[in-house]
Amino acid sequence: MTGGEAYRAKLLTDDALDAAIAACLADVSQPAMLEIGDKRLDVAAAVLANAYSTEVLRSRRAARRLDERAGR
Repeated sequence: MTGGEAYRAKLLTDDALDAAIAACLADVSQPAMLEIGDKRLDVAAAVLANAYSTEVLRSRRAARRLDERAGR
């Protein structure tokens, strides 16, 4: 079962998904897993497999580097 299938089957709530994605985007190096019944969804892998989310991560890293160079 994919994350999308679990979401459509109402096995995955909006709040749980939002929290897991926010945690993943805050620090992609940390594991972000969701329990769905007896299965687990690796949110980090799902986020990194999505073109839009990888662009968001790339933009955040670039902005962070610019801030660091500017001494902010």
